[in-house]
Amino acid sequence: MGDIGHEGSGTPPLYGHSLPGQPETTWELLAPHLVAVGDLAAQFAGRFGASEAARLAGYLHDIGKASREFQRYIKDDGKSPDHSTAGAIVADGLFADGADRLIARLVALAIAGHHAGLADGRDLGERLGREVPAYAGWRTLGLELPPSILPKLAGGSGASNGYRLGFLGRMIFSCLVDADFIATERFYAAADGRAVARGGHAPLTELRERLDRYLATVIAGRSGALSATRAAILAHARAKAPLTPGLFTMTVPTGGGKTLAGLAFALDHAIAHGLDRVIVVAPYSAIIEQTAQVFRTALADDDGEAPDVLEHTGTVDWDARERDSRDEGARDAQAKLRRSSENWDVPVVVTTAVQFFESLHADRPSRCRKLHNLAGSVIVLDEAQTLPVSLLRPCMAAIDELAAGYRASVVLCTATQPALTTDAGFPRQHGGLEIPPDRELAPDPQGLYDKLKRVTVHRAGTVSDSELAARFAQRDAMLCIVNSRKHAQALFALIRDLPGARHLTTMMCAGHRRVVLAAIRADLAAKRPTRLVSTSLVEAGVDIDFPEVWRAETGLDSIAQSAGRANREGRLADAPVTIFTSADHATPRMFRQQVDAMDAALRQYPHDPLGLDAIRAYFNNLYWTKGIDRLDAARLDGRDYAILPAFAESFAAGGPRPAPPYASVARAFEMIDETGRAVIVPWRGDADPQEIDRLVAAIAAAPVPPRAQLRRLQNYTVSVPERAYLAMVAAGAVQPIAPDRYGDRFMLVQDVGLYADDTGLSLDPFGMSAEAGIF
Repeated sequence: MGDIGHEGSGTPPLYGHSLPGQPETTWELLAPHLVAVGDLAAQFAGRFGASEAARLAGYLHDIGKASREFQRYIKDDGKSPDHSTAGAIVADGLFADGADRLIARLVALAIAGHHAGLADGRDLGERLGREVPAYAGWRTLGLELPPSILPKLAGGSGASNGYRLGFLGRMIFSCLVDADFIATERFYAAADGRAVARGGHAPLTELRERLDRYLATVIAGRSGALSATRAAILAHARAKAPLTPGLFTMTVPTGGGKTLAGLAFALDHAIAHGLDRVIVVAPYSAIIEQTAQVFRTALADDDGEAPDVLEHTGTVDWDARERDSRDEGARDAQAKLRRSSENWDVPVVVTTAVQFFESLHADRPSRCRKLHNLAGSVIVLDEAQTLPVSLLRPCMAAIDELAAGYRASVVLCTATQPALTTDAGFPRQHGGLEIPPDRELAPDPQGLYDKLKRVTVHRAGTVSDSELAARFAQRDAMLCIVNSRKHAQALFALIRDLPGARHLTTMMCAGHRRVVLAAIRADLAAKRPTRLVSTSLVEAGVDIDFPEVWRAETGLDSIAQSAGRANREGRLADAPVTIFTSADHATPRMFRQQVDAMDAALRQYPHDPLGLDAIRAYFNNLYWTKGIDRLDAARLDGRDYAILPAFAESFAAGGPRPAPPYASVARAFEMIDETGRAVIVPWRGDADPQEIDRLVAAIAAAPVPPRAQLRRLQNYTVSVPERAYLAMVAAGAVQPIAPDRYGDRFMLVQDVGLYADDTGLSLDPFGMSAEAGIF
């Protein structure tokens, strides 16, 4: 397309960013900003062969700032005009026909949404038809636009053209918004004389050396059959690293050391193939807190710090991390990690499945800007069996597309491998993943299961709470996991006077749960009486080791996770895990299909309920008994919404240009069904009982909520169902901290009697039903 014009003599300068109170000569000119964003976006998109499309997005994203209206606004004269639509109009009209025109529509969507977020493609026509301030001045900027923007993706997944185009458009959007953020950050930092530390992390080869030193120390200090099995798993996984990037499985029973084996494979594989980073995705915050700590220990530098490991949940207290760091260099490293959480520009990331998959289906710039860094990465999906059934096919499509088109390697890592592959009976035409047997990273999964089998599973039939309480009284150490918070509270009420009796639920704030788990571990280690009633929050990733576990009937995968809380280190010859049907509490509706699938699998395999054949039969029953439609069954505005057909219908060969349903999918794709409202609870059981009072006072007094206090406050919040929340508000049980400034954003529980040290927040006075909460 070539050079389309240069700044003429006497043309007033066009500015992209101002510096209030500073002379205009110090402001950022528009042309350098556009070039900086375009070139950086192209660099990001180079990982997946879409450099020119991303460059075009960057060059055009702010050309609306070339209008007189915007230039007056930037000089504090008038209201901010629309400056995003102009670039979308130009991008959409650049190519008359052909494939370039299809990609130009994706670029136009990215530009139009680079501030407000990606809209549904069907709404772009209305956006492009808007009256916007005249922006012809952009032609004086000397931008050289690419003559073609066709991408060169590595390959194709089995998804529809509509899905693949939509995925590509979101990745281009990611490159654009991250480049825009970074380029703008650099300008303002330079203007303030500040240095902004990004990147500069240790290379993966150095991290591997640190891991090797750590593993040598750990292995040298262990002996016995279990250690030999773990070493064999580690060696086998690492030997697979030269295999070409793509999809892998890693089927290792609990206790087999899959966390470090998976990390070792990922580093070896990334180095062998020039990949950029390792991303570990776990289902729950509790798991990633543990995993991140293991990684920080294994990958620590000579100062004992781990500046190359990012733990990304919504609850990481970066301010505390920086404050507690030992010296200025360590504090700078923590500040850099905080910035890396924005775009995952760090060698090792540990994050939640919610953060990972919801970002892959998001429309907001802040959620999407990290996505381009998934390309050219090794992604380890820990506990892959926990993917929600109603979103299973969209999750699988995203995994498949990353591996096929974006040079990512994805490892499905679990003790109970879900039947997601074509070999396991998931048809390719429905999205089944093609993973040949030689891409299994564990040596002989069936043999490993036999070696690491540490429990015996029994079915006890129907059992009452009083019978469970009697069993607790007979045992010094026992865990019982039930399906609802109400059941947990009722059973705990029967055993609370027994020595070592405790209760865990998400009705306890995060700080409270950490204190309780630490006490449980200490009592188990000291062989003191330890009796625990919990909801399923302890099933995965919580490192506790009981000699006996009882589990209310649920899915077979959850039962396997519950079994992982028994005899973890194999110190006992055997440990009983008992499945029971509650005589006093109905199985929640959301678990009934899982229970039916479990019953069918155990009828086939009654003598080995957790064996690989039983697990495969369970997942096949779960996925296919009710039909393919329930594997893509999101909800939008109270109606069924199938995500993959929505993408497929957004583009048809020979039909209209792509119109991906970005905003609709973002609203529909929610991995956590049990949404609620956060309330602040008056828990005082931490080492500093007065901290909650100071946090509330600081937020109430501040004109803007202080970031450090907000992060600490997350340790004192509990999420309650909407109905219970409204009842609490009506009763005055929760009240806003500073209603004039924050409205109902910060709601504090007023009655300290509602929060008990053994059961957390009580919702009984507010009509909480047995099935209203499962965690």
